[in-house]
Amino acid sequence: MSKRKVNIELYSFGEYTQWDRNNRELPNLVDITETIEAEIGTEFGYVLKIKRGKGKKLEFKIIHPPFKDDKGNIMPDFVGEYYISSNDYSFFLGDCIWEPLEDKLGDWRLITYLDGKIIADKTLKLVRKKTT
Repeated sequence: MSKRKVNIELYSFGEYTQWDRNNRELPNLVDITETIEAEIGTEFGYVLKIKRGKGKKLEFKIIHPPFKDDKGNIMPDFVGEYYISSNDYSFFLGDCIWEPLEDKLGDWRLITYLDGKIIADKTLKLVRKKTT
């Protein structure tokens, strides 16, 4: 009997409402866009819908513009892993802009892997929010 294939869908991407990382609820989509008008607190990223993946390990990487940590060192790319906890699962990968804004503007490439293969790869461009 063959294993059932994991089904992955890039469900949405762009700007989202603020996300409470301690809550199971994912943020709500504000705008589907590849260009995010950012200000401090802007949440952005993508949501994957994953079916039949329970127990599998997701790995992710966020390649961001070069900005420095508190000690003046360039921050490395963000990387991590996450185990899928159910057979019908939604996964949010993204970030929220913090001060200073200027060094966070530019391209943010978000990549998610399953079994060592890229299952999602999206670049979002952060630009300064236009003032009216």
